[in-house]
Parts: sequence; structure tokens; C-alpha cells
Amino acid sequence: MADETTQTISATNMDLLRFATAGSVDDGKSTLIGRLLLDSKSIFADQLEAVETTSRGKGYDYTDLALLTDGLRSEREQGITIDVAYRYFATPSRKFIIADTPGHVQYTRNMVTGASTADLGLVLVDARQGLTEQSRRHAVILSLLRVPHLVLAVNKMDLVDFSEDVYNKIRDEFTQFATKLNIPDLEVIPISALAGDNVVNRSESMDWYSGPTLMHHLEHVHVASDRDLVDVRFPVQYVVRPKSDEHHDYRGYGGMVAGGILKPGDEVVVLPSGMTSTIEGIDLFDQEIAEAFPPMSVTVRLADDVDVSRGDMIARVKNAPQPSQDIDAMVCWMATKPLQPRQKLAIKHTSNNARALIKDIQYRLDVNTLHRDQDTKELGLNEIGRVQLRTTKPLLCDSYSQNRTTGSFILIDEATGVTVGAGMINSGQ
Repeated sequence: MADETTQTISATNMDLLRFATAGSVDDGKSTLIGRLLLDSKSIFADQLEAVETTSRGKGYDYTDLALLTDGLRSEREQGITIDVAYRYFATPSRKFIIADTPGHVQYTRNMVTGASTADLGLVLVDARQGLTEQSRRHAVILSLLRVPHLVLAVNKMDLVDFSEDVYNKIRDEFTQFATKLNIPDLEVIPISALAGDNVVNRSESMDWYSGPTLMHHLEHVHVASDRDLVDVRFPVQYVVRPKSDEHHDYRGYGGMVAGGILKPGDEVVVLPSGMTSTIEGIDLFDQEIAEAFPPMSVTVRLADDVDVSRGDMIARVKNAPQPSQDIDAMVCWMATKPLQPRQKLAIKHTSNNARALIKDIQYRLDVNTLHRDQDTKELGLNEIGRVQLRTTKPLLCDSYSQNRTTGSFILIDEATGVTVGAGMINSGQ
């Protein structure tokens, strides 16, 4: 029974793909998402009818699929994406969550938010325009966020007569640029979102292209091994004590597995106390399971009655993160008031909260040219830079390249409670 449960849970978790889309104005990003939703039969008939009616009312001789995704009125009026919009659809082989992120430089913070949890980044370029500064900037941000898979969709191929030469030029130029970045997996696909060529169905007009369609690639890209399955990291979010007659003595620790594989019988250490115990059992809803792995949310029961509370972390005895108060990180600043040295902020790391002092801003990164401006004294809105922080208590962190969950944090303005920064840890010292 345990094996069947594990297989079911494995399928439920591993068959989910989160991907973020990014593109410049009029690259056809919203149309592409609309096409994916339409051709995968993920929209209702009345939704499609409403879009068709609106399209006719505007005098279009085609169905404007972008109307399916541009939800905010200001987005529709300006023809741009401002906020991150999440869309959900599924095919027989996989479930999908799309983070539709803005392409404008003034909404970089929104793109960072949407792409931070993505398994795959989808960058659109207009075949007529080729690579732009924004295209490169999107690729740099996805690389900084360690998004493991990247697709460059060369859109509007119908407007360049489905030219193989145009596609090859853009592909070669982007591939050359990608060598400067940390992009382990890159796929370049020629498409026409408006007509549907190579989106879900293979294009008859581009018989020279032998690679996968966009949907085929999204369905089959392998993401299960992208997560850290070696280093056990289980940040405790909640102590579960029902205090009911049925579960009078029940005591478990709820949270999401951030790394490694947990099994009953494993010897673990609770940090920061350093107390050791073994895993007595792992519960998911009302059933006990044989193992837990990222990104499952479970309740862990320990054999010993040790002191565990929210903010603690359960890890392997011989493979635990080293507590650190000095953090070196890349920070994306999200507030209008600039980030400056000596500034004090609240910091949230996994389920742990502390206060932080900005010790130094080493440089500001130009995400268009990768130039490091070491003369900068502050970070402005939507800027990214390398920052040194000192926290009021040790954080149990890893480098972002090792674990995107335990290697990231957010900065919060204590006066307003507003999130003002997102950080990716380079190393703990």
C-alpha cells in the first residue's frame, strides 16, 4: 500500500511544470498563452465566445487570443503586461502553471517574482525584430534566478514568410549570447502564435524545422532531477497538535520539503538546537507515506520529544546547513526609496524571521550588458546588485545555486510590512 501511495504522490508532484513567460511589447506573449489555452482545450466555450465577440467589435478579422490573458483594464488599454498573472491548464501527460510576467524594465521586480519558482523560462522574440535588449535582459534575469530550462520562441514567423534563414540567424545569435550565462538547457523553437504554427500542432509551412513543437517540449522536458534530492532540508512551518480524543498525543511538524528525501527511520538533526532524533513517520493528509521529497508538503513525526518550533530546520546529521549571520547575496530592489548601506530591514528566510542590517553594496549589475558598476552607493527601484547583510540571528541557508528555497529570502520594510527586496544567496560566511 505504501508503494502505491508513493507512486501516486510522485506522479502528482512530478507531473507539474511551472513556467514563466517574458517578452517585449507586441512580441505576442499574451497571444501565445491564449493559443496554448485554446488548443489544449483549457477554456470554456462562453469564454471563447466572449473573446470572439470582443474581437469582432474591434473590427478584427481574427480572434484576439490575448484577451484571454490580459486581465487588467490598463493592460488591455496599453497592450502591455504589468502584473504577474497565473494561468492553469493541463494535458493528459502534465499539469501546467504559467506565470505571465511583464517585459518592461520598470516591472523587473514583477518578473523576478513570477520567475523565482519557475522550472522553465519562455522568452519570446519577434522574428522581424530579432534579439533586442529586452530579450537579453530576460535571459540574464532567468539565468540569475537559476531557472534550469530556457525556451526561446521565435514568434511571428508568418510575417517573415517562415524563413529558415531568419530563424537560424536569431538562434545562432542567442546561442552565442547564452554561453555567457548559466543556462544548462536551451531550446529554440520557431512559431506563429496567431496561426498556431508549432505551438501545439506542427507547422506545415516550416517543414525545414525538425525539432519539437512548443507543447511537446513543455510536456516532455525533464524537471524531476532539477531539485536537490541529496541535501535534506525541511523548514518547520507549524507544530501540529490536534489535541483530540483520536489523536490525543499526536505531535508532528508541518512544512514543505525543500531538499533531499525523507524516510521513516532516518537519523536527523534539528537546527539550531542541534538535538538529534529519528523520523518515526511521515503523514500526508490522513495517510502515512513511505517517503517525502521536494516540493511535497507533509507532517514529520520524530521518535523523541525534542524541542522543535516554527523557523527550525530538520536536516541530516552529517549534512546540515551551517548557521550564518553574514549573508552575501544578489538582491533585486522593489521599492521606490533606494536601498542604502546601514539600512535596517526585516528578513524572511524559509519559515524563519529576523532583522537585517545592510553592511555594504558591492556593485550594481547592468542586466543588459552584465557590467558591474562598483561605484554605486545604492540600489534603485528594479535594480539588481550584490549586497552584504548582517542578521540579528543565524540563518540556516545554502547557496542559491545549490537550493533555490533555502538559498533565497525576502526583505520587508518594518514600518509598512511591504516586501521591498528579493535576495539570492551567493554564500554564507
